[in-house]
Amino acid sequence: MRKIKQWTAMGLATVMAMSLSACAGGKSTTETTSAAETTKAAETTSAAASDTTSGEPVEIKFSWWGGDSRHAATEEAIKAFMAKYPNITVTPEYGAWTGWEEKQSLNILGGNAADVMQINWNWIESYGQGGKSFANLEDYSDVLDLKQFSPESLELCKLDSKLMAVPISLTGRLFYWNKSAFDEVGVAIPTDLDSLYKAGEAFKAKDPDMYPLAVGEYDRMILMVYYLESKYGKNWVEEGQINYTEDEVKDGMDFITGLEEKHVIPTLATINGDMADSLDKNAKWIDGKYAGIFEWDSSASKFKKALEGSVNKPNQEFVLGDFIKMGNNNGGFTKISMAFAVPSSSKHPKEAAMLINFLLNDEEGVKIGSTERGIPCSAEGLKILQDNKLGDPLTIEANTKVMGYSKFTLDSKFEHNDLKANPDGVYFKVFGKLSAGEIDSKQAATDLVKGVTDTLEN
Repeated sequence: MRKIKQWTAMGLATVMAMSLSACAGGKSTTETTSAAETTKAAETTSAAASDTTSGEPVEIKFSWWGGDSRHAATEEAIKAFMAKYPNITVTPEYGAWTGWEEKQSLNILGGNAADVMQINWNWIESYGQGGKSFANLEDYSDVLDLKQFSPESLELCKLDSKLMAVPISLTGRLFYWNKSAFDEVGVAIPTDLDSLYKAGEAFKAKDPDMYPLAVGEYDRMILMVYYLESKYGKNWVEEGQINYTEDEVKDGMDFITGLEEKHVIPTLATINGDMADSLDKNAKWIDGKYAGIFEWDSSASKFKKALEGSVNKPNQEFVLGDFIKMGNNNGGFTKISMAFAVPSSSKHPKEAAMLINFLLNDEEGVKIGSTERGIPCSAEGLKILQDNKLGDPLTIEANTKVMGYSKFTLDSKFEHNDLKANPDGVYFKVFGKLSAGEIDSKQAATDLVKGVTDTLEN
């Protein structure tokens, strides 16, 4: 499994007068396929898919995670798909992210997975079993138009030369803020470390229960890597090995501890004590006690909706911030945010591939899904959003911003379950103990380097 290449080598497509990456792989839509070829391919796909409508009744399952708006849009898209193909019944299975990977990994390895799965990019390697867990989607190109995806983006989804999944979108992490909370405190939204620390002081003086930023265990790992990349200008992992010394990682751990000490972020004990399944459902976020997040551009809408739905503090303003300067380099990485896959255990892989095509390439499906899973990698899906001026403006703005700023690469095991699982993953254990004062920054660095190295070597 290859790690993500430098996306700066990839071309940028224009969406609603904004420049953003659409998994173009350095090739324009016309270079990938001409307009005539696209139309012909779509007609061929539609005709091939229509052939199944006269067949026997088929039932397939579709699983995904996300927030309420993604759930609602996906259920609407399922209804539209079933109306178009009456012989196919789709049963949805969805939920929040917490515990989702653990459940789905057992389903994949046990042969009980849904026929269509929304997966994280790293699942291909983590649960692919050398190319055996997922169907080769190239076998169903008669109903799934793969010409709409750049060869580079498809290559990233291959294992043992088999196409294990189709990429949905690219994503990266950005800072989002509750502007109303910052206005209430009377301090500027942070743009560098000095202003971030000043915000911590101001929030503490206003209300000890208020913090300018809230980050969980996995968020802390990503934020620490962002800090290290900004300061040292190196990828976190290079050629399958950690690219930082233990002293440099200790520096990153000191940075995270410093955020707690300077009242920039609450301790993990404080966040866990809030008894919320996720931060977007945390009452302190909803009511402005936690005023900032570091989140994927494809996931920010649920935080915005939760904030704007506050009963205790109505009319709060959710805004996208600048990247916080933490050094001489632009920290942060981009990745395939998620993909659609069909497990090899599926009894109806062709119909499953048809559903994927409907969601990513069909005009009706794309319009309904809009940007709920980010900016489309599909050239046809992107064009449909452009032509119809669809999509969440915040998602579009954020995707444009992160693709233009973050240039570092993500190794394929960064999100391995052994590292990011809650509560037994290395990230959760290390940052949990560090926050609780059970280990110091030096020991935290040693434990993290060992845990990541062990995962990289397995």
